[in-house]
Amino acid sequence: MAELSELTRHIESYVDASRSPSEQVREMGLYLTNTDSVIRCRGILLLAEVLDSLSSKPLETSTIHSLIIFFADRLADWKALRGALVGCLALIRRTDGVGMVTISDAMAVMKSYVQNLHVQSLAQHDRKLCFELLECLLENYPDAFVSAGTEIFYAICEAVDYEKDPQCLLVAFHIVELAMRQFPDLCGPSDGSVGEIFDILGRYFPIHFTHAKGQDVDVTRDELSRALMFAFTSTPLFEPFAIPLLLEKLSSSLPLAKIDSLKCLSHCTLKYGTDRMEKHAMAIWSSLRNIVFSSSQEPLLCFDSESVDGVGFSDDEIAKEALTVLEKLVMQNSVLFLNLIVNDEDINLIFNNINSYKSFSNISLQSKQKIHGVGCILATAARSTISSCNRIFESFFPCLINTLGLSILNPSDNMSPSGKHAVSGTPNFGALYLSVILLEACRDLTVGSAQGASFPAHETFCCMLESFSASLARAFISNVGRGNETSIADVILGVKGLQILATFPGSFLPIPESLLEYILTALLSIIAENFQSTLSWNLALKALVNIGLYIEKYHESKKEISYMVVVEKIGSLLTAAECVMPYSRKLEAISEVGMSGRNYMLKVVPRLEEAIFTNLSDLFENGDTGPVDNTVQLLECYTNKVLPWINNSEGFDEVLHLFVINIWNQIECCKHFSIRTEEEDILEATIKTIKFVISNCSETSQNVIVQKAYAVVSSCHFFSWNESVVNPIEMRGLDISHKLKLSIRDRLVLSLFSSVIMAIHPQTRLPDVRATLWLFMELLLKGHVPSAQALGSMVNKFGSKSNGQSTLNDCLLEEAMDIIFNTSISHADSAFRISTGIEDKGTMTLKDLCLGASNNRQLQINAIVGLAWIGKGLLMRGHEKVKDIVMILLECFSLKDGRHFRQDSGQENCEQDVSSSVMTYAADAFHIMMSDSEVCLSRRYHANIRPLYKQRFFSTMMPILQALIIKSDSLFKRSILCRALAYIMSETPLVAVQGEAKKLTPVLLDALLMFSKDNQDKDTMYSLLLLLSGILTDKSSQEDVIENAHIIINCLTRMVSYPHMMLVRETALQCLVAMSVLPHSRIYPLRKQVLQAVSRALDDPKRSVRLQAVTCRQAWLSLATT
Repeated sequence: MAELSELTRHIESYVDASRSPSEQVREMGLYLTNTDSVIRCRGILLLAEVLDSLSSKPLETSTIHSLIIFFADRLADWKALRGALVGCLALIRRTDGVGMVTISDAMAVMKSYVQNLHVQSLAQHDRKLCFELLECLLENYPDAFVSAGTEIFYAICEAVDYEKDPQCLLVAFHIVELAMRQFPDLCGPSDGSVGEIFDILGRYFPIHFTHAKGQDVDVTRDELSRALMFAFTSTPLFEPFAIPLLLEKLSSSLPLAKIDSLKCLSHCTLKYGTDRMEKHAMAIWSSLRNIVFSSSQEPLLCFDSESVDGVGFSDDEIAKEALTVLEKLVMQNSVLFLNLIVNDEDINLIFNNINSYKSFSNISLQSKQKIHGVGCILATAARSTISSCNRIFESFFPCLINTLGLSILNPSDNMSPSGKHAVSGTPNFGALYLSVILLEACRDLTVGSAQGASFPAHETFCCMLESFSASLARAFISNVGRGNETSIADVILGVKGLQILATFPGSFLPIPESLLEYILTALLSIIAENFQSTLSWNLALKALVNIGLYIEKYHESKKEISYMVVVEKIGSLLTAAECVMPYSRKLEAISEVGMSGRNYMLKVVPRLEEAIFTNLSDLFENGDTGPVDNTVQLLECYTNKVLPWINNSEGFDEVLHLFVINIWNQIECCKHFSIRTEEEDILEATIKTIKFVISNCSETSQNVIVQKAYAVVSSCHFFSWNESVVNPIEMRGLDISHKLKLSIRDRLVLSLFSSVIMAIHPQTRLPDVRATLWLFMELLLKGHVPSAQALGSMVNKFGSKSNGQSTLNDCLLEEAMDIIFNTSISHADSAFRISTGIEDKGTMTLKDLCLGASNNRQLQINAIVGLAWIGKGLLMRGHEKVKDIVMILLECFSLKDGRHFRQDSGQENCEQDVSSSVMTYAADAFHIMMSDSEVCLSRRYHANIRPLYKQRFFSTMMPILQALIIKSDSLFKRSILCRALAYIMSETPLVAVQGEAKKLTPVLLDALLMFSKDNQDKDTMYSLLLLLSGILTDKSSQEDVIENAHIIINCLTRMVSYPHMMLVRETALQCLVAMSVLPHSRIYPLRKQVLQAVSRALDDPKRSVRLQAVTCRQAWLSLATT
């Protein structure tokens, strides 16, 4: 059987452009009317498919008329029904621009449909076509529907009744929705066909899916439920039947039935209207109240350190849906439903017994649920409209205030908990909880109203809150500050209440400035003094942050003035000697508050930078670091929290620029550092911070920073450069005969300068590129890795003549590469003999050093490492010069006696050790080139990255390294080549490697066994295992896996006991599970070996490994029964 797309092409080619559809029909006449039902069926279906494929091609009106009448008549031919339905659909779906079916013809189709089709007696596909035809007629030809009269509704009932296929039901529900929405009057009286139609629909509510998961059903339960809901709400005539059904289903024990009922009830509320819903108000209210009061078996008043954002509200979906329905009902008919709420006996009983709910710990579970339910109901009603909020506050707020013993206070009164009119004793928990819930609902309503249309001023609830806001604030503070007597619930309520009061829009509740300052000061005092209480401290900080976010979001300029004072005070904690708060908490407080808004961060950043400058100054000049951890924490906070936030904001470029310049100024002024070796962690953190800051600066700022950094570096004693020498061919050679002996200050200067070069944009201008290249060349050969990384960044970002790239530097990539590879390097050391073919026995190039022209092994290794970073920069940008670097590294794998030094003693084992070490570093160079670096050459540091560069390098290097492995006659050399190829494979995307699975699987397994001998390359080993896992699960690689099954299993059984990394053991077990589905004859002989290895993994110290071992053991034990 041809594919559908291919069949369509055949049909389209069958219809010759020179022949009209009428001619085609005449030629097919015998096939369309043949007495043989099989021939007739196929002929009609072929014609229908032809018309369907010509849906966008114009047809004459007469032709369409003839065809639609023919297909309409064929609806009576049940043996050719499929073709008739397809033909009718193809013509009914045609649009106006290409010729449409007329209304009279559509009526004929409708009449034939009603008279001839008995939908439920047909097969599934034919039933679906029937529903689609009726749907199309309803959408495109509603007048034809009217012409059928009430008979069409009986036809719909007959078609839908007892339908079970999801695809058919989805269309059927839409048909009912369209019919009842457009023609409710056609179905007769509400107690007649309307009831019959709803009776059929009601049988499907709620939707139950009985299809097995393996069946191919492209309709979801949610789609069916939504379609049925739209059918329910298509006409208000369904109201007498729908609402009782929904209320009945609310008592179901099935959670999905309750949720569907609530969603449908919510939709019905909007569609049926106020008058129709009013008669069901009492029943609906009773059902909703019961759901909210008893929706969970667990305590709904749960409190934890995250509850400050939503005190006590449950995650119960049923309760949430019930409250959604209640909110819509209150908005639709506020007078009726507010009366029901205010006069409800259960709610009033809670308020009458409010004095018995003094302590959270002494309240029973049932009472907690009811208190929470009352809070949710009152909050939902108050949040609905301004008028409902007034009614709720008038009815319940005075009772809460009296229970709490609060009185009207002026903001000028003594606000301390022990002042005049102080709250006596412990505030009543139940009253305080309900007060906070009402305050939050009122605040949410006013925040939304402030963004929309204006409302009358001096609303009742606003006046009441304004009168008691001061006393409420003092009650909340009293609840937080009672020392050890304060429970978790009391602390959360107190902090939450203060946050709500501070975030009321000023237009609705103009809190006096003094009261806002009191609230902010109270929260600040908790942070400064109660740091030993983790709960109070975290909640107070979170509340302050939320207040700041609110002020920033809604532009509350008056409140921002008071909040700025808090920001200043929190910033001062960082350097306040009298504050004994742990330094980590100081940093958390200042960074979190700063990140609540741009203006606050502009205040916070100078404080952090001042602390950094002070600590570094003491470190540089006096060697006084104080606690070393504090400085490191300060730098990490600035780097990991503040800078990422700044990177997503605007207006901080000048701040960052000055920060870096000030650091360089400090280093420039201090000529001698007093730093101990154990304090060098601070220097590493400083370098990381500077690099991150520079990467976030603009190109203009980076130009200034580079100029400053170069000025400091060029003033150091190790920097020597003859500016008169310009032509790189005439440059003197580098003298690297002296070892790298640098002071701590010099090392910091060089590392910082290297970091500057790594982090800048490609367009940033360097003061003297040639001098910088020479400096980094000399330092990398002396073992300074940051210089090698900086050199790699430079060659990655330089412009090139070959591709027309523009650059602001006066040195292009081609010239830089000439300097790097052709500069003569002198290395004079009488203790060693140089073995090289160069005429000048005292000079050589970088390539010569890599290939062993020097008698200094460390110098050769340094050259290879530097070459790797240079190659990485070229590889990432896709430059062809990387080929030369790869050839040098490959030559390192083939070093002969004449290309490495021979000590005077002439011992061959020493020769072998040196050669082995160099070859290992050459293999590791491929790891450097292919791996993703966090310190340089990344998108964060503006590297030029060519798409798919790893895939291209893999496809180039794989055949080369494979050929070398095959030709290798040395076991060690073979292992080194495998290591190099493994590094490349492990960093290449899986898709690229899977295509070469047959060639790479043996090398992959050899590499895994090689890396498993120690823990030096465990990360690479894990990457290779993931690669093997991808090959095992790839269908296209199954033949290769089956062929190498025994080798793979032998390797994996060793990996199961790899002691250095848990992920390796876990992944090896997962791979063994994947191997268990291979053909029985290939893997059964290895079953015993696998089970022995897995049995050891059952005692693994890591739980995840043990669980995976159980799964693996079951998979392989099952082989005995297959």
